[in-house]
Amino acid sequence: MKNINNSKLRIIPLGGLEQIGMNITAFEFEDSIIVADCGLSFPEDDMLGIDLVIPDITYLKENIDKVKGFVITHGHEDHIGALPYVIREINVPIYATKLTMGIIENKFAEHNLLKTTKRKVVKHGQSINLGMFRIEFIKTNHSIADAAALAIYSPAGIVVHTGDFKVDYTPVFGDAIDLQRFAEIGKKGVLALMCDSTNAERPGFTMSERTVGKTFDNIFAEHRNTRIIIATFASNVDRVQQIINSAYKYGRKVVVEGRSMVSIISTAAELGYLNIPDYTLIDIEQMKNYPDEQMVLITTGSQGESMAALSRMASDMHRKVTIKPNDTVIFSSNPIPGNEKAVSKVINELSAKGADVIFQDAHVSGHACQEEIKLIYSLVHPKYAIPVHGEYRHLKAQAALAQSLGIEKENIFILRSGDVLELDETSAKVSGQVQTGAILVDGLGVGDVGNIVLRDRQHLAQDGIVIVVLTLEKFSNQVLSGPDIVSRGFVYVRESEDMMEEARRVVEEALENCADKHVTDWGKIKTTIRDELNSYIWKKTKRNPMILPIIMEV
Repeated sequence: MKNINNSKLRIIPLGGLEQIGMNITAFEFEDSIIVADCGLSFPEDDMLGIDLVIPDITYLKENIDKVKGFVITHGHEDHIGALPYVIREINVPIYATKLTMGIIENKFAEHNLLKTTKRKVVKHGQSINLGMFRIEFIKTNHSIADAAALAIYSPAGIVVHTGDFKVDYTPVFGDAIDLQRFAEIGKKGVLALMCDSTNAERPGFTMSERTVGKTFDNIFAEHRNTRIIIATFASNVDRVQQIINSAYKYGRKVVVEGRSMVSIISTAAELGYLNIPDYTLIDIEQMKNYPDEQMVLITTGSQGESMAALSRMASDMHRKVTIKPNDTVIFSSNPIPGNEKAVSKVINELSAKGADVIFQDAHVSGHACQEEIKLIYSLVHPKYAIPVHGEYRHLKAQAALAQSLGIEKENIFILRSGDVLELDETSAKVSGQVQTGAILVDGLGVGDVGNIVLRDRQHLAQDGIVIVVLTLEKFSNQVLSGPDIVSRGFVYVRESEDMMEEARRVVEEALENCADKHVTDWGKIKTTIRDELNSYIWKKTKRNPMILPIIMEV
């Protein structure tokens, strides 16, 4: 796609719109491209066996000579998770704040990428020059420390990208969001604002993270005689800090359980984002040396993930922790849309074991509600509004807010992933599309499972498989042995012997038909077997298993 008028800025979201997750946006001006964030998303229910989903970066590969670097807003999986996969294909420098970089480096160490990638830690208030762009990192608040908004200066104008943010005047760690800087940039004149839409449907303000600390204090005071188990997001370092504060205040020891939790907490403590009093953290092995009322367990699994620590405890599969009656379990999170069932299953399992489960008021969101979104718009005064980070309804809710603040309807763009928005001071329009999509990661395979393989997996999962094995004599095509029929996930064979016997006869008849018609082509023989058997099984059972004829030759 040729760019006729080169003096326009092009904004190209390669993922992250219409969904929560897989955030990645390219900004292009003449011969320079910078990329904000590079996230993954988790598989949908129908993506059987898929571990994660990463964005299709064909457009960046095709324009690799223009790509100057990645600028990362914060350290959540939906913003950094795809980096280890993407950086192998396009090895360009990465710029991020200290904690964000620490978490990225953890990932890169696992993937053996530390030696080959250029990384630079940026402080809030600092700017970096990349090609035709200058990018300034602005301090914001979020449910992970060190989050940043980006002011992207280009010859066509300034774009402000908020990243994920909330306005927290009393954050647990560090300073409040730098509203003054947003206002100063607004005074210079801002071409476009790309603002977080996750909570755009919720009126009012998001509560400060500190309010959760008060809730914890109250819960700890009320449950002095029980063991306390708290499930939260591994990345919410401030939440962990508040749990540690309450534990210390009430004379309890803390155990951290769950791989992602241990890894992020050790990174945060090392870099100085967590303040842990001496002798408070103990190893899970030492837990038996302390009575229950002196123990707090911080664990992963607040979303009901089947392999996470809390789910394993709830279903008695955890090697070191058994839920006892009288345990107090706190869910310090809200179910992400789509996880409600899994979460309630875990709550039921915990309650059945006699645990006291608390899931009200022990969480606040990391995203801005309507009043904070309006505040940012009022400070930045953008000409164009481009709602980002959310499902379509969230983007739409933010578009309505922007309009209520006096931004003209034709200056608000709800984009889809792959749209190319060309803009400058005088005009903005979607001028085309680039290739985007989801690349599926299964184990070590990246992109080798496509729609066809997924369709087969669904077919197998829903209907099972029937395998027909037979041996033919070379040249004469005489049947030497078989046909034998093996099935998996279709019917319980022992109770369906008559049907299996009948199915064998159907296959034999099909073979005789082929012989009578002098059909020697194996492909045709297989197709005949498949069709005959298919119609027989459908008549008998109203099921459509996958049928695999296997012919051997002697």
